[in-house]
Amino acid sequence: MSIEGFSPHDDPLRPFVAYRRLSPLVRPLTERTPMELWEHDTRTLPRALRRYRRQVRDFAERVIRPLALQGDLDPHGDIGQRILQEAGRAGYLSDLLPFPLGSASPRVMLRSLIWQHSIKMEELCAACGGAGLLIGANGLGTMPILLAGRVSQLLRFVVPAYARSRRGQPTLFAFAITEPTGGSDVEETHGAATHRPETVARRVHGGWQLNGRKVFISGGDIADAVTVFAALENEGMASWTCFLVKKGMQGFRCGRNELKMGQRLSSASELIFENMFVPDDHVIGSLRQGWALNRATLNFSRIPVGAIALGIARGAMESAIRFVCRNRLGGKPLIHYQDVQLAVAEMLALTSAMRAMIWQHARTWRPNQAKASMTKVFCSDHAVDVCNIAMDLLGNHGFLHESGVEKAFRDARLTQIYEGTNDINRLAVIEDQAEWLESLIPES
Repeated sequence: MSIEGFSPHDDPLRPFVAYRRLSPLVRPLTERTPMELWEHDTRTLPRALRRYRRQVRDFAERVIRPLALQGDLDPHGDIGQRILQEAGRAGYLSDLLPFPLGSASPRVMLRSLIWQHSIKMEELCAACGGAGLLIGANGLGTMPILLAGRVSQLLRFVVPAYARSRRGQPTLFAFAITEPTGGSDVEETHGAATHRPETVARRVHGGWQLNGRKVFISGGDIADAVTVFAALENEGMASWTCFLVKKGMQGFRCGRNELKMGQRLSSASELIFENMFVPDDHVIGSLRQGWALNRATLNFSRIPVGAIALGIARGAMESAIRFVCRNRLGGKPLIHYQDVQLAVAEMLALTSAMRAMIWQHARTWRPNQAKASMTKVFCSDHAVDVCNIAMDLLGNHGFLHESGVEKAFRDARLTQIYEGTNDINRLAVIEDQAEWLESLIPES
């Protein structure tokens, strides 16, 4: 059935038909095969990433989507664990390292670790933002160990955990920077300069004694190990040091899990440290490297966070498109109405722009702070816009949990907050470009 207002598929005025009458010399320059934008974009990828994107989408559709709505209603049930077991076996909890140390294909990793994980997070979060974060937070917790550059720590802490995950025994890492008295202050240089750290490490025989709290830690309640950032006693944020804290260490416990608006399958936990001993060999990297490891980790993670937002938006868009094609008003499907067509076109344009920005900035192994932050801001803001449009198209149905769109709306809002609020990320753009901007200021 042709959409009302457009010519039939075989009409000679249809562009795909008209192009066939062009000279064979120029036909390769025209688009002659109609296809879904997802497929069109996938075919532009290098072969290894093309195959990878199809694999992750298949996993998300088979494993995550059937459990997404139930998991949102019962986030502390066994659904998250079932998803993690399948993700571990599929290699999505051990893909920061190439095989045989991890599960990543060397051919995929050659293209850029950030690009690989951006593709993964979009596909997972198109099925469920909470499940995507549940899986993705493990990589965030592992990243400081990779960036510290100590092979011995990788072999000791990461590789055995990855092997267990591949056997279907999820062994997870979490990333802990946020404190009750300092959320944005631990993600932005100006605020960090005056912030008084609450989590502090005191030197003791053979190691360090940690005291303090971290809050809103994704997956903190189920993590087997946490990369915790603490200031050295009587020093400020410049002394921040990364410590690897393991579940079961005396003095370490999980406090409350927050009741979240969205992305519920991934917990936001309070972690409490009370005279907790951490041995010297659990210092990640070196003393006072924590601020550098923190900022470098965020630069690696903010583009994939943009991909989380894109995935959530795409999921809402696809639900809305199915709705307007299958539901009728005035005796005909909603898609026949021009105002609906305009709304669908807007969603397609926004998600395509988000993906183009992500893929462009994710191609490098050396992330640029300004590009990482602006990608996160642009994608998370427009993900909320796409979900708004989808809600409008569904009308009253959009408020129903079964639609999936109201869940996507709640999930998308969180992407504007974590990994640095969007205003903090805007300041990170200015910080990255400060020398250029300062050079334009006339001397007084």
